[in-house]
Amino acid sequence: MLTGLVLCLVVMGIAVCSLSGDARAQGAQSAIDCAIQSGPCTKSLADGTLTLDITPRPVRAMHDLTFTVTFSGVKPAHDPFIDLGMPGMIMGPNRVVLKRAGDNTYQGTGVIVRCPSGRRTWKATVSVPDKGSAEFVFDVVY
Repeated sequence: MLTGLVLCLVVMGIAVCSLSGDARAQGAQSAIDCAIQSGPCTKSLADGTLTLDITPRPVRAMHDLTFTVTFSGVKPAHDPFIDLGMPGMIMGPNRVVLKRAGDNTYQGTGVIVRCPSGRRTWKATVSVPDKGSAEFVFDVVY
């Protein structure tokens, strides 16, 4: 029974990751806007900014990663969170729960999975309840 379930999940993962074929050619892939391998990335949110950092570097798939979000000019009333996915793909949930780690800083751990298609471009959507969200698109190392 367990073997069948694992096989089913692997087949579903391959189907989902390769569902659209070459997403770049079809225009479904978002442009990379965050050079996370070089350092943190910053985006506007509400009346301020938020900065995303992922360590250790290089940021690799299938490794434990620490996600750090730092706010400037934004005071979250509730803990933010990060949803990880691949641009243009419908994927199962992969949420990083963030907890306060200092003034205006939140941290959590998570894993970016490896897509059987070989695609390396991922999207981290940082959501701040009652403030909005920001998307970061970056490449990972396999």
